[in-house]
Amino acid sequence: MDFSGYLRSGVGGSTEGGTQSCFQLPGAPSKYRLGNECEQYFELALQQDLLSFGDGSTIGVYSMAQLYNQYGHSLKFSDEHGFSRLSQWYVEWKDMPALNGGSFWFGRRWYKRNDIHMSDFFYWNQSSTGFGFNEVSIGDLKYSYVFSRKDNQDQEPYVNRHDFNVDGFEPNHNGKLEVGFSYIQKPDSRDAHSGWSLAIQHKQKDFLGGLNTLALQYGRGPGTGLSYTGDASLNNGDKSWRLVEYFDWEMTPRFSGQFAVVYQKDIRPDGDDQRWLSVGVRPVYAFTEQFKLSAEVARDQIKASNGTRKLTKFTIAPTWSPAGPGFWKRPEIRLYYTYAAWNEAAQRAAAPESTLSDTGTFGSDRHGANFGMQLEYWWK
Repeated sequence: MDFSGYLRSGVGGSTEGGTQSCFQLPGAPSKYRLGNECEQYFELALQQDLLSFGDGSTIGVYSMAQLYNQYGHSLKFSDEHGFSRLSQWYVEWKDMPALNGGSFWFGRRWYKRNDIHMSDFFYWNQSSTGFGFNEVSIGDLKYSYVFSRKDNQDQEPYVNRHDFNVDGFEPNHNGKLEVGFSYIQKPDSRDAHSGWSLAIQHKQKDFLGGLNTLALQYGRGPGTGLSYTGDASLNNGDKSWRLVEYFDWEMTPRFSGQFAVVYQKDIRPDGDDQRWLSVGVRPVYAFTEQFKLSAEVARDQIKASNGTRKLTKFTIAPTWSPAGPGFWKRPEIRLYYTYAAWNEAAQRAAAPESTLSDTGTFGSDRHGANFGMQLEYWWK
């Protein structure tokens, strides 16, 4: 049996007193994480092979529990301030000769999740409840297909979604290209429509000592969720496209980091257009084998019909890293200080009592700061 997992846990406060409140621009799908996470969070996963066959294939089961609790509340992992759930549970028949080494699975699975680590933004994510054929080799390419009914446990109504992926194109030296298409069937509910989305992603190894990722996504109707199932009431006139560019570097063993740019444009015939621009960088420099200094500078901006919202965030975090100096080495124990500033349009758009609102932690001010300590760890 294989046991793996992830955890982040800590304690934080605000310069205004009380519990830490995190900074996220209203309408933005993500926020920058360093010194800006306000929860205790755990993932605990078990994987067990059940049957092995003479052809080399195996059947196994996989499950993962997810625990979440907001800062400033009792550790119940339930009610409106937290949750505990079985987020993954699936059976997989792996290494099947009939599928040229591919696999067949069914259940609830986090599948083909592409994300920007420092913002936890899963821009291309085919997680679902359903079944699929994973990475079936035909020639030099690998083909995948998933049929699903729901993206997440809270989705209503259920919608049939078909995801097709082709991976393994090599357009240049050390470069790989992947293409995906998603079709969302029209649900039975009234005033609902079908939709689709397309994604193209290129990964370049050994780029300035690291890995560069460039992705372009486009969708219509419910496909404007861009790999998720979007609003089924949208029609073919509703369009969204997104450009994602991020770069993981390790120029020297002691200097590493991540840089990211995201631009998304949502076009709506009813005039509710929106443009989101997000830019961030997290450099990490290790002074010794176990002590490093992390920083993060980020800017989110949304141009909407009711004004242009802006949020700028800065974090400095002295970090103890017993596993070594690299960007991806864990565990890490960080002390941090985070400062953020936002404009009047962002304050107006914020939900009542949320961090950026005039009834939130910082009141009518349009700037604020948090401090704290956090442990982050993942293991396999």
